[in-house]
Amino acid sequence: MFPSPLNDGTQWMAWAVFDGHAGWQTAELLKDQLLPFVRHSLSQVKSASSGQESIPDEVLHHAITKAFVDLDDSIIKTAMQTVQSSEPLQDKLKKLAPAYAGSCALLSMYDSVTSSLHVACTGDSRAVLGQQRPDGKWEAIPLSVDQTGSNENEVARINQEHPGEENIAKNGRILGMMVSRAFGDSRWKWPLDLQQDLKERFGGPSPLTPRYDVRTPPYLTAEPVVTTTKIDPSKPSFVILATDGMWDTLSNQHAVNLVGKWLNAQIHGHPNSEPKAEYKRVDFGDLGNGVNWEFEEARTTIQDDNVAVHLVRNSLGGNHHELIAGRLALGSPFSRSIRDDMTVQVVFFNCPRLPPK
Repeated sequence: MFPSPLNDGTQWMAWAVFDGHAGWQTAELLKDQLLPFVRHSLSQVKSASSGQESIPDEVLHHAITKAFVDLDDSIIKTAMQTVQSSEPLQDKLKKLAPAYAGSCALLSMYDSVTSSLHVACTGDSRAVLGQQRPDGKWEAIPLSVDQTGSNENEVARINQEHPGEENIAKNGRILGMMVSRAFGDSRWKWPLDLQQDLKERFGGPSPLTPRYDVRTPPYLTAEPVVTTTKIDPSKPSFVILATDGMWDTLSNQHAVNLVGKWLNAQIHGHPNSEPKAEYKRVDFGDLGNGVNWEFEEARTTIQDDNVAVHLVRNSLGGNHHELIAGRLALGSPFSRSIRDDMTVQVVFFNCPRLPPK
């Protein structure tokens, strides 16, 4: 929680997930610095619009976007400035790491006074709102869109920014990168001569050339897509924030239904020991060959007190315990072919109070 940028004495709530790649350093930096950057940017908006009772959504969106872009610029420029500094080599390498690595970011902030949920997405983590209908069923409402090389709007945007360059987007990737927006990932942002210099002097990653035709970087941006959604106080609802590893196996509606079933079980009670399902022995060769690697309704199980763990369990195999154990037992980097890293948060609004544990 943090003080409202409106300076009205209320508190805003914030939740975020960060999905790093090519290293953990960028995600770790975002964990510490993204929200402070956003809070500072929002405070500047309030100062500039003093006297107004509220700030228009488009102004808030611009301030959040500026914070994301400013932080990424800081990551990239700090690395470039570090190269010219007189610091010891080990300190330079530490400061270069967040620029070499990369991360997606999904940030949501809730203003309880206006019941407004602001969601900012850079990359392919996803936010989905679950809202209960009058008939008791749960509706899945996407609050973000995956920004990848498979997103036609993203491909069109990048092609427009780099006219005359062919094959920037190919096979669902942007010059080999799955996401079209991310923090860090300097190889998609720095000039080629700088990349080559840093490779020779500091052991940085090789430039994307000659495998890819790199002419006019940057090709990736940390600029988020920001949405604002009113949470209806008359309807039970929740928001799921998760990295793409979970969405690889669950659809929006499947995830929302799973949370709805979990919530109902917590309120009305459920057996702690479900009948054990019988499955034949499996190995990873069975995935896709008789054993579904995605979510399967028949494997649904409710056995966890934590709803995020409940989602992860069912996304990896549900009541097929050997399948889950096997997928979790294989470590990085070999695990990448059978599961991706998952970070999941679920936030409840206007739902019945759960019994204490």
